[in-house]
Amino acid sequence: MAEATPMRFRDDAPCMEPAVTLDAFAEQTNAVAVRIEPGEDSRELIPHLERLCRIDIAFPAFTDGRGYSAARILREAGFEGELRAVGDVLIDQIGFMRRCGFDAFEPDTPIDPQEAEAAFGRFPHVYQATTDARTPIWSLRHGSDA
Repeated sequence: MAEATPMRFRDDAPCMEPAVTLDAFAEQTNAVAVRIEPGEDSRELIPHLERLCRIDIAFPAFTDGRGYSAARILREAGFEGELRAVGDVLIDQIGFMRRCGFDAFEPDTPIDPQEAEAAFGRFPHVYQATTDARTPIWSLRHGSDA
């Protein structure tokens, strides 16, 4: 069985390097891709963001939302590389994951790329500001900036 190709919503070349664990990353000065598991502190990567091309964030169960926080922390800290959600990623979640900063997905069960694109545009208005810079609906209603 062939390995699934991640869905990427970026224009740059994919980072093909294997991701190392967060513990291994601390010991490897040449690692450019890292995988964060639930419960690990993504803030440990902040001093090293400039050398990373990809960060994989594990979702062992669709009910585990810690990866959303990790993604937002990394994007707000300035990470511009590929941020990949890996594991139990569902079509119903990817629009919200994208808002938190994910731009690549490697779900356990394949998702049709056209369905993914449709999911990103399913909700034209948002309620809060986040990493995607969309204007919250309350700001649109009141004519103020978010």
